[in-house]
Amino acid sequence: MKRASIKDIARIAEVSVATVSYVLNKKEGSRISEATKKKILEVAKDINYTPNKIAKSLKMSKSKLIGLIVADISNDFYSNIARSIEDEAMKLGYTLLIGSSDENPEKFRKLTELFSEQQVDGMIIAPVVDSDEAIKRLISEEYPIVTIDRYLKNVSLPGVMINNSEISEFICDHLVKKGFDEIIYVGYDTQLPHLLDRQDGFDKKIAASGVSVKRLLIGIHNITEQVHTQLKENLNLKKKTAIYFSSNKLGIAGLRYLNDNNIKVPKDVSVIAFDETEAYHLFPTEVSFVQQPLIDMAKESVKLLDSQINNYLPDGKRVTFHAKFMERNSV
Repeated sequence: MKRASIKDIARIAEVSVATVSYVLNKKEGSRISEATKKKILEVAKDINYTPNKIAKSLKMSKSKLIGLIVADISNDFYSNIARSIEDEAMKLGYTLLIGSSDENPEKFRKLTELFSEQQVDGMIIAPVVDSDEAIKRLISEEYPIVTIDRYLKNVSLPGVMINNSEISEFICDHLVKKGFDEIIYVGYDTQLPHLLDRQDGFDKKIAASGVSVKRLLIGIHNITEQVHTQLKENLNLKKKTAIYFSSNKLGIAGLRYLNDNNIKVPKDVSVIAFDETEAYHLFPTEVSFVQQPLIDMAKESVKLLDSQINNYLPDGKRVTFHAKFMERNSV
């Protein structure tokens, strides 16, 4: 017969795995109601739950595990920052568990529950669209959390990000001063605040420039196909044009289109892309890009999480780093 688990209790009691863990381990200071506690204990008794002694012994102290949820581990930005976070975590004696949500809120929720079940001391997360409820549940259970790269508009959490609006203003101003007839912004059709900040910074600066502008907004699925279609329909090589790709995935897709169609950079069109990636080095022309301080961001995110775990961090502290424009030969 299968041994009952805290997942079974969570499912029957209709609460999260983390809530069950808090109640069964009698953790002090949580905001779980007496009615919920009673229900969980009754379900545990009914299904003859026997606690895992190894997990219990870990929780009585600290597990020295932290969870990291990134949006897409295949993206160079997230894989590189995950490596840096792992290095920093190890310096403090933590082991890192990594999960990739693939921009899917249901997968994101399941990862938070999996990490809770693994008794992690806290989590570093890159929120996705519609992940608010999963995050608010962790907050209600007083789980240590730090956001990385992204943030939530309506939830105050410690986090690490860059000056997205300001760096996009800088890029737009740089291109306007070059005297282009038209500037094309390639971004995402999304509600993620950090990407909207990136677009808003561009819009703010371009509005006052008088330069012709096109905004191509791409969905998160089938990115390459969408970028190729949009550039085919909107790129006019008769004009002196610059393209600003607001992420490395968009940049790679766009550069592939230009290469496939024998469109020369910067002779036929100029290009700036966000984030550094090895793929840029495979392109015939060195690509100008926005560089995020990954190591500094990783160090700060681990520092903020460790501070929460050890109960000496003011609530809601958010640290903003400054991205840097790396000018190469593509403009």
